[in-house]
Amino acid sequence: MKRYAPIRPTVAAAQAMAGAPSYVRQGSLEVRLARSFKEIKAAQKLRYKIFYEEMQAKPDWRMRMAKRDIDAYDVVCDHLLVIDHDRKKKKQIVGTYRLLRQEVAQAHRGFYSAGEFDLTSLMSGPFKEQMGPDRQLLELGRSCVHKDYRANSTINMLWKGIAEYLKQHNIAYMFGCASFEGTDPEAFKEAFAYLYHNHLVADDFKVRALDGQFVEMNTMAADEIDVKRARRALPPLVKGYLRIGCFIGDGAVVDEQFGTTDVFILLPVERIASRYSKHYDLGAEANDTEEKKLAAAL
Repeated sequence: MKRYAPIRPTVAAAQAMAGAPSYVRQGSLEVRLARSFKEIKAAQKLRYKIFYEEMQAKPDWRMRMAKRDIDAYDVVCDHLLVIDHDRKKKKQIVGTYRLLRQEVAQAHRGFYSAGEFDLTSLMSGPFKEQMGPDRQLLELGRSCVHKDYRANSTINMLWKGIAEYLKQHNIAYMFGCASFEGTDPEAFKEAFAYLYHNHLVADDFKVRALDGQFVEMNTMAADEIDVKRARRALPPLVKGYLRIGCFIGDGAVVDEQFGTTDVFILLPVERIASRYSKHYDLGAEANDTEEKKLAAAL
């Protein structure tokens, strides 16, 4: 018998209860973790609107009836929210990112990305040593912002919230899947080749698409790539991650449900925290410059 993800969580998400901290507040906009199931539900509705109504994802019958993007990981993840307090109560959540810490993943069902990519190297002793004592991984996923809020200011606030979360939980690396819209890898072959030849994760810590799902990214020789054209073909989220120094896994994966082709992203936290966290004393000019670089990330 098929087991479905629960419509309502039976266990609390890692911090998604009353008392979760507020990270950023500017005017009517606030960035913080969800504090109740009602807020998680509102984030799921926003995800459904964007992924299934604006984009090409295919809901199952339960999601179609509930008008919510739901899976089994929602019950254990933290849900970072952008909230506009000037909107009506049920429509206040205008942005979200789903966060899954390593300590939480290992206590439950593992990482979502493990369904597409082999994460063994990130769990190895040498990688743990490189991260440092008592530091951990963070998986990012389900990122979306309401179409009326896809401006630099909202997205920068969201990244500032992530930076505070990284500091709070001693995160060393972030990772996750970033998507090309469409399920024909041939359409992305030049962009894939550019990523493969210029941004591949080091061999010692290489993450590779799982056998049976692996789509080759080394589709062209490096000297055959039109770099400008390849960069233009990259999705905004991938461009945003590359600007701050992310690495790319080996092999892509076609996700038929979401109508996308996914690549793996690995990002050292210092590249985010030093620019966005209020725990670091950066001048306003430096902050503005780096925030503009990430503004296209969602």
